[in-house]
Amino acid sequence: MLSFPSIMLDADRPDTVRLSVAEATALGERALMRVGYSGEDARIIVDQLVDNALCGYRFAGLPRLLAIAGDERTGKTRAPVRTVHETPVSALIDGGNNVGYIAAYRAAEIAIRKGRQGGMASVGAYNSYYSGRNAYFVEKIVREGLVAFHVSSAYPRVLPPGAARPMLGTNPICFGFPSSDGPVIVDMGTASFMWGEVMLHAHLNEPLPEGVGFDEHGNPSRDAAAVLKGGVAPFGGHKGYGLSFAIQALGLLAGAALTRGQVRDYGFLFWALDPDVMLPGGEFRSQMAEYVRQVKATPRRPGVEAIRIPSERAFAERERRRKEGIIIERKVVEALEAL
Repeated sequence: MLSFPSIMLDADRPDTVRLSVAEATALGERALMRVGYSGEDARIIVDQLVDNALCGYRFAGLPRLLAIAGDERTGKTRAPVRTVHETPVSALIDGGNNVGYIAAYRAAEIAIRKGRQGGMASVGAYNSYYSGRNAYFVEKIVREGLVAFHVSSAYPRVLPPGAARPMLGTNPICFGFPSSDGPVIVDMGTASFMWGEVMLHAHLNEPLPEGVGFDEHGNPSRDAAAVLKGGVAPFGGHKGYGLSFAIQALGLLAGAALTRGQVRDYGFLFWALDPDVMLPGGEFRSQMAEYVRQVKATPRRPGVEAIRIPSERAFAERERRRKEGIIIERKVVEALEAL
């Protein structure tokens, strides 16, 4: 039985279900077995999805299993992830048409190993799709004492400013820094609305916010089902567009064009660096912790409770939800059980 405090982080509603971590994990693994994933692969995928939900990212949790199940690549032949090119400080891996939760996970493992052995590493993965929340992989790298940088180029879902068709992926970017007080993660997508959120809104028949979506003809739309046939805008106008453009280019280094010969496709790139390569005295971790303390000590305006740093909210909520449970839409649970 879960033990609940008097005021829980997430409110119960008639259209939601509260699950413990163990219950959510079991539900996810059962669903993955029905679409062909089992054993260690299923555990890798579900661990990420449950962690996403614990950190407060509703769309990136178990609802992503519906996207995996509905993707045509899930039903095609998969091969083990393998390294196709390697140097002492780099690796290029073929994801074997496995979902990105697995391919990016294996790439992060290699980045950790090479980063620790050689001081730095560049690892790319291609022939995959859906890599999930970048912060999950980056946190694993950072907990090994490495500075991490991770970008994911993707299938076109984002319209350049003024365009009528999508040309860019949602293209997230993530930075991770070890500190003496624990990992500091900066993770963000370059789309105004993440594609997983669009899919969840369509499944729940909920309208999108104004100004983020476009239908297949390039017309503004709040209908999530119509936007699934079109795309979304980049965040921040031309600045977000420029950042997304650069991330799509970095995906080419990860082999994005090798799978189908298309320069706009999925590519997962990791850079890992031992901070002692730059600061051999080992000062970086303490300096990073002091940097965080100074930012949090910034004088606040009236009514502001605290100055937060990136990842602070997610880490704090993760610990609470481990005790309180995860809220999932009842429609999502029913759809997973009916796969």
